[in-house]
Amino acid sequence: MSINILMPALSPTMTEGKLAKWHVKVGDTVTSGQVVCEIETDKATMEVEAVDEGKIGQIVVPEGTEGVKVNAVIAILLEEGETSVPAGAAAASPPPQAPEAKTEPAPVPAALKPAAATAAQPAAAAAVARGQRIFASPLARRIAAEKGVNLAAIKGSGPNGRIVKADVEGAKPGVVPAPTAPSAPRPMPGTPARPLITAPGDQRVPHTAVRKVIARRMLESKQTVPHFYLTVELEIDALLAGRQAINDVARKLGAKVSVNDMMIKACAKALRDHPECNASWTEDEMIQYGAVDISVAVATDRGLITPIVRNADMKGVAQISVEMKDLAGRAKTGKLKLEEFQGGGFTISNLGMFGVKEFAAIINPPQAMILAVGAGEERVVVRNGEMAVRQMMSCTLAVDHRVVDGAMGAQFLQTLRAYVEQPAAMLV
Repeated sequence: MSINILMPALSPTMTEGKLAKWHVKVGDTVTSGQVVCEIETDKATMEVEAVDEGKIGQIVVPEGTEGVKVNAVIAILLEEGETSVPAGAAAASPPPQAPEAKTEPAPVPAALKPAAATAAQPAAAAAVARGQRIFASPLARRIAAEKGVNLAAIKGSGPNGRIVKADVEGAKPGVVPAPTAPSAPRPMPGTPARPLITAPGDQRVPHTAVRKVIARRMLESKQTVPHFYLTVELEIDALLAGRQAINDVARKLGAKVSVNDMMIKACAKALRDHPECNASWTEDEMIQYGAVDISVAVATDRGLITPIVRNADMKGVAQISVEMKDLAGRAKTGKLKLEEFQGGGFTISNLGMFGVKEFAAIINPPQAMILAVGAGEERVVVRNGEMAVRQMMSCTLAVDHRVVDGAMGAQFLQTLRAYVEQPAAMLV
């Protein structure tokens, strides 16, 4: 009997992916563990190995196809003795380009509907039609999507009427038919529509899977996470001197420590001192992480990715430097392993090497904080009543107010300042 090769779920959040490349063709014999294709997920391009042995009888999804749903049949493997693919073998999973037929439920007479549902439907549909925003937690939205529940018909029990997990779990699928989404953004009241105008020479660049995920996650973060920002000016003369001394030794080991490596170590030590900041928010509880894992934003041609330095508080800066060089290099070629970019409790985004003096970053959910590091530069400061020239660096901490209060964030920055301005403390 033939065996279906299915689109794997390569991350907990993956629902679809792009079949980037086939490493086999029809008629090839494959063995268990052999790489058969490459899948482009929302974060990286990953190789997929065969689980069973046999001969490739049919390639169902050609390479380059986007939007392939998880568990869709992408190829069919023939077992020993089979010479062709049985008719209808892949009928259960049509190619992703073919739209799924949707069957509309038969209308229910109004007399048979519960009074509450009959009253809620027009109001909810009208609210959606007017483009009003529905306030719901990310978890509630995900559960609603999985169950086929229309959030517009649900009355939230959370703060300010926000829809939470319990509201969605008790709702029935298909409460209200979702209205057709408008083809273009609705203008603000009183604002004339501004159509997109193209001209000869303009180029249309298709979104990558990574870019789509970045757009969705950053929009969700700004809309659902209550950000506040704390900025400090750090004196880094001692940090630069310490880096030079470390590199004089580390150079013999083939390592070159950067300011970013030193900042990773300083943030990790500060998080170890303030475990209440190394946490994430969920609807039911706060998660405080036992390990200090630092995500570091790396720009690639395909978009932003955040590889993780695990247990950064327990590692020397030379080891952090070697790991970051390896992680950043493989991030840019899409060769990171799943566990190397999923997770982390804190993110560092450094644009100082581009000459950016100061900026505010967007929190990377479910993390509660991200540190935006600016460029170090000579500035005139006052020390003991006299003007002096010092190397200064602006750092802005974006904080999820549900997890970390203002005073907690300020105390974290005080500790971070102590490690940066007295780097020898990181060795104690």
